[in-house]
Amino acid sequence: MLTIRRASNLKSVSRIAHGFFGRTGGVSKGIYDSLNCGPGSSDDRDNVIENRRRASEALAPDMALVTLHQIHSANAIRVSVPWPMASALPADAMATNLPGIALGILAADCAPVLLADGEAGVIAAAHAGWKGARAGVVEAAIAEMEALGAHRERVIAAIGPCISQANYEVGREFHAVFVDESLNGERFFERGLRESHYQFDLESYVARRLSDAGVARIERLSICTYANEAEFFSFRRNTHRGEKDYVRQLSAIDLLK
Repeated sequence: MLTIRRASNLKSVSRIAHGFFGRTGGVSKGIYDSLNCGPGSSDDRDNVIENRRRASEALAPDMALVTLHQIHSANAIRVSVPWPMASALPADAMATNLPGIALGILAADCAPVLLADGEAGVIAAAHAGWKGARAGVVEAAIAEMEALGAHRERVIAAIGPCISQANYEVGREFHAVFVDESLNGERFFERGLRESHYQFDLESYVARRLSDAGVARIERLSICTYANEAEFFSFRRNTHRGEKDYVRQLSAIDLLK
């Protein structure tokens, strides 16, 4: 059975369908068990295609799902036509005002961010790992929404399942980069259990970037991908176990036809 989490603020917007999918309900096996939607893995390609079809169908029938070749950047694009899975463009955010296109983000600890201006009929999706968030990926997504007629004061945003502060240990160099920036970065860290290590609050950092960009209605699902193994993939958890391959869950938003 597919696990789908939804944000109450986005549920309140008419003509919008969205979902933060978990790892269950697919056909993949082994470390990919079971709803692996990441085409960059060594999972069987047919399994990935079927997993994405199942997720798309659960989101809203007859949607064309598009995902990106995510590169941890602040690159954002406007989507005017869907593209096949193998032709994903290198970017980490996208926006559209066209119904029938589902904007999909692949993640397994990074924060998926879904956005909508219901009045303008404009949606966006962003992949916000620490690199992309720090580089300005959510701001870039909002800028693309505005180019399509959205107003940032009307934008609603939801931050989906991502790694929690309790499970996101970082080193001194990482900490120094954020503390030196203008957002008063110290607030996003707690002392780690190991000397010279810290715990980073990615979800709060992304929420602050959204807020500073002028988004007032922000919902955080506050679900940890690392801690909830039965429901979600986690890159860090796989790494700690020595599992090297790519496994990702899908988050998506679309305008209904």
